[in-house]
Amino acid sequence: MTKEKNNPQVDEFEQISAEEQQAILEKYDIESNTRVLSGFMKHVIFFGLLAFSLFQLYTAIFGQFPAQIQRTIHLGFGLTFIFLLFPARKGGRKDKIAIYDYVLALLAVAVGAYWTINYNELVRSFGSLSSMDFYIGLIAIFLVLEAARRAVGLPITIIAGAFLLYAYFGPYFPDFMAHRGQDIESIVNLMFYTTDGILGTPISVSATFIFVFLLFGAFLVKTGVGQYFNDLAVALAGKLVGGPAKVAVFSSALQGTISGSSVANVVTSGSYTIPMMKKLGYRKEFAGAVEAAASTGGQLMPPIMGAAAFLMVEFIGRGITYWDIAKAAAIPALLYFTGIWIMTHFEAKRVGLEGLTDEQMPNRREVFKKIYLLLPIVSIVVLMLIGVPVMHAALYGILISIFVSFFDKETRMKPKDFVDALVDGARTALGVVAATAAAGIIVGVVVKTGLGLSLANSLVALAGGSILLTLFFVMIASLILGMGAPTTANYVITSTIAAPAIIALMAPDVPSAAVPLTILLAAHFFVFYFGIIADITPPVALAAFAASGISGGDPIKTGFNSAKLAIAAFIIPYMIVFSPELLMIDTTWYSTLWVVITAVTGMLAIGAGIIGFWYRKMYWFERIPAIATGLMLIMPERITDFVGIGLFLALVIIQITTKNKNGGTKAERQQATA
Repeated sequence: MTKEKNNPQVDEFEQISAEEQQAILEKYDIESNTRVLSGFMKHVIFFGLLAFSLFQLYTAIFGQFPAQIQRTIHLGFGLTFIFLLFPARKGGRKDKIAIYDYVLALLAVAVGAYWTINYNELVRSFGSLSSMDFYIGLIAIFLVLEAARRAVGLPITIIAGAFLLYAYFGPYFPDFMAHRGQDIESIVNLMFYTTDGILGTPISVSATFIFVFLLFGAFLVKTGVGQYFNDLAVALAGKLVGGPAKVAVFSSALQGTISGSSVANVVTSGSYTIPMMKKLGYRKEFAGAVEAAASTGGQLMPPIMGAAAFLMVEFIGRGITYWDIAKAAAIPALLYFTGIWIMTHFEAKRVGLEGLTDEQMPNRREVFKKIYLLLPIVSIVVLMLIGVPVMHAALYGILISIFVSFFDKETRMKPKDFVDALVDGARTALGVVAATAAAGIIVGVVVKTGLGLSLANSLVALAGGSILLTLFFVMIASLILGMGAPTTANYVITSTIAAPAIIALMAPDVPSAAVPLTILLAAHFFVFYFGIIADITPPVALAAFAASGISGGDPIKTGFNSAKLAIAAFIIPYMIVFSPELLMIDTTWYSTLWVVITAVTGMLAIGAGIIGFWYRKMYWFERIPAIATGLMLIMPERITDFVGIGLFLALVIIQITTKNKNGGTKAERQQATA
């Protein structure tokens, strides 16, 4: 943070050290639990990761190789370095590579090179596998499952393995799930020698869009944009009521543009914001919850969202672009962060917390002088808006981030920084490679067996044809999957199994090619949202647990607090389904504006009801009507909107006219909270 002699920025918030940040990441973010090597192998991995990034940049600039070659080389790089960097077990040695990991890495190299060496023969074979083809494909499946276990987690490996077993034992399942079954050779062929399995859409997106955006994020980090987000957030929100919490919300929303991981976002921005909140009076669990809820929303925030958003482009198809997804996500994301902002504001008023003092604020003039650091992000938005392809926009973003780094000697990138950014980007991509490859196994089985349609029909039947009940079942499934699978894999599963059930109810008897785009987007955004907010939903709320590691608070209490703060995230997906105007597709500006106004007004009432404070402390018999009023305003019916507005105004009048009766002084509120 900027420090001036005449306006010293007091570093009194006890920001945790880089070592403590890494320890928390390794505990709660499996992708960060890697070996730290020295000597010859350190250099091998460094230059290998550099080669990975250079290959991806080359194909992004000069054009990609045939699909199978592009994807297998990408897969080979990812698998190789996963086995070299990720121990077989969490407590394994991190200073030495086991012999069997060298063997697995060599097998990964063979798998990655096999399509390149034998491309013509494999294309002409039309699915007829030689013995070598069969064994290489079998090894590829095993390597993907093991790499996913190490770099992503055991749950996704179990899920992918279960789908493989389902493909083989199809005839033995209940009637609604039964299929004729696939022999092992057919499964191997599907998984590695077609573009419907491991080499399918998920890893295709990883090998193109996702990787380049991960590189863009790595270059932004090297230019100091991450720290600048904190400085800018403090400069804009630090002096407001409950300023430190609002800084966390603002900073985390910005951090989401360079981090696709909720946990990484928590540790990056939370290492600064959580100690600041604690220092100024916030409870440990609440301070951690604010950061966890805000950081989780980073994947929802355009213009650069989580990896699953890129998959959505391919899964929906119909000529939709990433810009369409980002534009559709804009209002829901703003509503999400508005909801958290409202909740933290009411909590700050309830407790009696104020903003930062002048001595604790940075020199705003110095902060705003560096506003140019946001130019790469703004440029990507403008480029996509004028129709530049997404991958090219990311490449231009990288070049612009290098350019703006030269505006100040503190941010100026040296050749070493450039190389380190390439290596860091490739390292970040390893978990995505494993997740998308494993997700490809799931998609391949779903497509081959027709499981998606069967489960969708069963889900609709279970809900009795009720759209609301179907949405509830899909929400529960997405949350459960999100507790064990990363957002990418979660979205792949739910979009192929659960989203069709929503679409079937919203567009009955409509051919798939004729389903309106708003319905497709609404169904996919529904599962996308709940897959992400699983990170703050107890009992397994990894983002909240990581935040508690910084705050020192109770993990479960932090999780429940974060879920409470992010209550908007549990409502917005339903709003998207029932009020597709939020997606800004096929609608008018005044319809969208009305929905946004009523939604924000509703969240004000809900936030006050949940926190128990508005203009004054609220009794339980006031909180219930406030929450009910908020829900009425959020419901997509004009009658409920007008009734809700009337009730809202009545509640405001009551609060204002009685605000001095039981609010208590600031000191009394602080004492009560303590």
